[in-house]
Amino acid sequence: MAFTVEQLKQRLAALQDARWRGVRDTTIEGRRVGYATDAEMAAAIADLEARVAKAEGRRRRRVVRPYAVKDL
Repeated sequence: MAFTVEQLKQRLAALQDARWRGVRDTTIEGRRVGYATDAEMAAAIADLEARVAKAEGRRRRRVVRPYAVKDL
């Protein structure tokens, strides 16, 4: 089932709102969805963010962390 960008954004907003309130259960389009841990909810949010970015034709930001060793 393909979702529109607006549906994905609504689901993302509902998940973020639930996470910020500190609850792990939320209702999305009449269906109750529960998550066992905060990490599971964070993974669902990251997945939705990636899907929205892909649907809008944007690339997700990449984080580059430089690393150097002065052990020559």
